[in-house]
Amino acid sequence: MSDIVQYTVRSPAAVITINRPEKRNALSRALIAELTDAFLRAANDPAARCVILTGTGPAFCAGMDLDELRNTLGPDSDKVWDDASRLSALYELIYTLPKPTIAAVNGAAVAGGAGLVTVCDLAVSVPDAKFGYPEVRRGLVAAMVMPHLLRHVGERTARWLLLTGELIDGLAALRMGLVNQVTSAENLAETAHAWAKSLAEGGPKSLATTKELLRGCSRQGVGVEELAKASAAPRLTDECRAGLTAFFEKRQAPWIPAGEL
Repeated sequence: MSDIVQYTVRSPAAVITINRPEKRNALSRALIAELTDAFLRAANDPAARCVILTGTGPAFCAGMDLDELRNTLGPDSDKVWDDASRLSALYELIYTLPKPTIAAVNGAAVAGGAGLVTVCDLAVSVPDAKFGYPEVRRGLVAAMVMPHLLRHVGERTARWLLLTGELIDGLAALRMGLVNQVTSAENLAETAHAWAKSLAEGGPKSLATTKELLRGCSRQGVGVEELAKASAAPRLTDECRAGLTAFFEKRQAPWIPAGEL
């Protein structure tokens, strides 16, 4: 495992830390692969009764890596489908992990980063963290996160977040049900660790069975593979290419009426 993901055990939890602060912990192909390996390791680690996911620097995870995303407009367009499939598989791995998972959100959790928060069982955030799904503003679709977001916040709030692309802070995320608690940056790690100790009081098989039953009770109507395809397909459209190009060039998307924003 490279330095972009750190794996430590602070009994009773495995702590998985995203460590790309210079890139705001953006989800590159390498990072998705490393996170997948880390969660598989935690699943089989007898010292880990639960898992804490957090980040270094000012962001938890700012979404997809922009350099890699930019290349999918040109030479790497053939990687669009594989990229979506691998991220979708990571979400599914975290969501179905037999051990409880805690997101300790130290900063911005946007787009794919917000998706990581929603697939964890519990979430604690600092007040000034930013959450949101700005994909539609780039001509993209946040398909993979939809079922997980709906479970936490309900359809009315999910529609507002997904259709407007607006960002919210930690306190708004708490009111909406996206996180369980808000605490200071100084207390973030200790709060997550206290939750880990509480979770460890449950029997491992009981916890795993409870998670499995919860998953069955909230069964989604659209399959994981279909959601991955729905996320990937817009990246090959003219609308998405125009939206991403405008974003990279720091100008308005072409569909915004003249004089707006």
